[in-house]
Amino acid sequence: MNRLEVTEKIIANKVANDLKWADIAKKVGLSKEWVTAACLGQMTLTADQADIVGDFFDLTSQERQWLQVVPYKGSLPTSVPTDPLIYRFYELVSVYGTTFKELVHEEFGDGIMSAIDFRMDVTREPDPNGDRVKIVMSGKFLPYKTY
Repeated sequence: MNRLEVTEKIIANKVANDLKWADIAKKVGLSKEWVTAACLGQMTLTADQADIVGDFFDLTSQERQWLQVVPYKGSLPTSVPTDPLIYRFYELVSVYGTTFKELVHEEFGDGIMSAIDFRMDVTREPDPNGDRVKIVMSGKFLPYKTY
């Protein structure tokens, strides 16, 4: 048994039982974005959170323990993603990455946006020309320090 097998079981049970990430997140008491990341093996759950998730996905006590282990973060199997949706994010950073960098540095100075002290919200935005995907990301600014 390993974390990847637990993730695969979670996905299989989600599909088999027609579960929604938002419903699971509501029971856990956290955002659908964070809970989804945790269920996919990218975040660490507490024992109580692992029990709630474990109940949804019929996980054994050993599988629930895996949800509490600090994961190896980074879930892409290749350096350039091949999944079309994920590739568009790679493309977005390839095209607009320097723009993000320039505008963040102009506004905040030399530093980075945290992916640790971070929030994300994914929603549908109705549009007469076809619904749009709206992703709002918010990370704490961490300035580089002099020493």
